[in-house]
Amino acid sequence: KEMLRVALAASGLTHSSMASFNNHWGVPLTLARMPRKTSYGVFEIGMNHGGEITPLVGMVRPHVAIVTKVAPGHIGNFNSVEEIADAKAEIFSGVEAGGHAVLNRDNPFFERLAAAARSSGIQNIISFGSHEKADVRSARVVLHGTCSCVTADVMGEKLIYKLGLPGEHMVLNSLAVLAAVKVMGADLARAALALAVAEAAKGRGVHHRLRMEAGELLLIDESYNANPVSMAAALALLGRAKTGKGGRRIAVLGDMLELGKDGASLHAELFKAVDANKVDVVYAAGPLMAHLWAKTPEDRRGASANTSAELKDRLLDGLQAGDVVMIKGSLG
Repeated sequence: KEMLRVALAASGLTHSSMASFNNHWGVPLTLARMPRKTSYGVFEIGMNHGGEITPLVGMVRPHVAIVTKVAPGHIGNFNSVEEIADAKAEIFSGVEAGGHAVLNRDNPFFERLAAAARSSGIQNIISFGSHEKADVRSARVVLHGTCSCVTADVMGEKLIYKLGLPGEHMVLNSLAVLAAVKVMGADLARAALALAVAEAAKGRGVHHRLRMEAGELLLIDESYNANPVSMAAALALLGRAKTGKGGRRIAVLGDMLELGKDGASLHAELFKAVDANKVDVVYAAGPLMAHLWAKTPEDRRGASANTSAELKDRLLDGLQAGDVVMIKGSLG
């Protein structure tokens, strides 16, 4: 949403929600606040159960609908990931005649979503990703700790751009943005240049430099929400972050909610990402994160507690200059 706002603003007056206003309160509020002279409106529509998106997209009536990814978030409210895909596909029901669906070609549910879009009367389906058949495709990506450099083919038009946000998942989202810009007839070159100054939304990867007596540490604020896919992406960000002299990579993780019967195993499996991204110290908050804690070797344990409030003082006491600290958990 923030990338779309920045990219489209280079071509005209752009209106978007102030925060993650994606529910039955936030969507109509964002519509009501939209200036009459707006050229581009950007709306986020969310769900954690079936039937939630249909009335919201009926209010917005978008010309372009983007589905970034289908993953097992909120799986506790569904019987399968396929049901999550079908719930997200409700967004196609409100697309204006002649509109577009922009879909992730790298996601295993691409064909399912494309079929749902066609069933809703959408003929213009644009795909994005690293897949060789993607309409908007990343040809080369160089990931850095604070940004990314991307060479992309946007429906036959080659672009090289800098993205002011780190992370492979952000690069993927930027391809979706450029696809939307292209089909809406906005200025693609200006949009690509604008992405260099795109910034993370609150709680979604914002970097803070914090002063300490002996120096400073870097805090990566991923606290907005969490599911297994976004948690893995955040741990990958931590893995690429540069520590200061003598510093460590520290993950402070809270429970991922609404995962149903698979909650325990999905938390335990996070250790694979912790290990792959060379996280030095783990702090765990919540009864579900206890399953990750049980998998964490003694020499990589910081502290664990039932609540974040109980964990706070032990975390603060364990920090030192040069550390990089990433905090993430579900909003609950």
